[in-house]
Parts: sequence; structure tokens; C-alpha cells
Amino acid sequence: MTSTPSDRSPGQEPEARLRADAERNRDLILAAARRLFAREGLGVSMASVAREAGVGKATLSRRFATREELVNAVFADRMDAYAAAVAEALDDPDPWHGFTGYIHAVCAMQAADRGFADVLTMSFPAAKALEARRTESYNGFLELIARARSSGHLRADFVPEDLVILQMANAGVIAAADDSAPDAWRRLVGHMIRSYAAPGAPIPPVPDAPAPAALYRAMVRLARTGHGSA
Repeated sequence: MTSTPSDRSPGQEPEARLRADAERNRDLILAAARRLFAREGLGVSMASVAREAGVGKATLSRRFATREELVNAVFADRMDAYAAAVAEALDDPDPWHGFTGYIHAVCAMQAADRGFADVLTMSFPAAKALEARRTESYNGFLELIARARSSGHLRADFVPEDLVILQMANAGVIAAADDSAPDAWRRLVGHMIRSYAAPGAPIPPVPDAPAPAALYRAMVRLARTGHGSA
């Protein structure tokens, strides 16, 4: 029997509209958070995310009760790409090439998204899925180190913490250089890869340094915003 409007539950259509509105608001919040995090990093307030999404603070809180929940949802796909970069490096028949390729890939991910640059240098214990992917990536990186060291091309004193230090330094360069010298991070990574290489290892050429004028503009911006102050 074909149902008629009178056959439907009185609350059915309003409930469906509420679900659709809730899903739409969630999508708006995630899109707004991605834009703000990518542009300004994770220091963006939840209130700013709500304004950017065009929703109220209460709506944001209903969808994402904590910052960790929002970060977990926004960066789930980025962490998948992070884990995939390790897997791709491990598939490389040349362990040293796989190692250097992974270092560059991870730093490029940071450069493409300032929020993700922050995520890689912070811990979010409440964001279970994000932290699980981070652990998976870390374990893969340990194997990558062992293989590159066994090839004789990675220095014996390289330790996993060196990657964390590089990511912190890279995040700082990305934030400081901003749009004035957007490729400055490449120079940093090139020099760091050289420092990780054992004698005789094939080393890719270090990218050119940013133009003095570009670095000057970045320094002026830092002075104006106060980001360079202690």
C-alpha cells in the first residue's frame, strides 16, 4: 500500500530536517576549521571557527564538545596521508632514498597546511584515532631508520627524536616565512638531510635560499605582529 501524508508519523519530517540541519552544520564547521587551521594554525579559537562557519557557539559545542574532537575530525585525512607516506617510503627498494623522500614528504605536508604543521608537533591524547595513526606512522619510521642505517647511508647517531626536532624547526620556519618566503622550508630540509647523511651517502642538492628581500619582508611582518618577541 502506498503511504499518504496522513500515514506518516507527525514527527517524521521535522526529525529528518533536524538530522539534515545537523549534518549541514557539521560540514560547515569542518570546512571552516580546515580553512582557519590551514591559514593560521591551531591557535585559532573555537569562537572564531563558529563565526567562520556561520553557526552559534552552542551549535559548535553540540557537534564537537572539545577542541580535540574537532582536530581529530579535521585532520583524519591528513593523518591517513602521513601514514601512507611511511608505507610508500618502506616500499622504496633504496632505503636511503626512501628515508630522504619521507623526510621531504612530511615537511611538505607541514608547509601545505599550518594546522597540520602544528598537529605533528603536538600530542592530543583525547583524539584517539589521530593518535593511533601517529603511532602507526612512528613505528613505520623506526623501521625506515633501521633500513637506512643498515644501508650505510644514514648516520649511526640519528635517532627518531631528530625528526620531531626537524618538524618543530620546520613549523617555525613555515610560520615565520609565511607568504613572503614560502619555500624557505625547503632550504632548511635540504641542509638537515645533509646533516643526517653518513660519509659517502648520495645527497640531493640543497635548494636555493630565499631572496634577501623576501626574508626581509618576513622579518618586518614578524616585527609588526610581535611573533618574533620573547
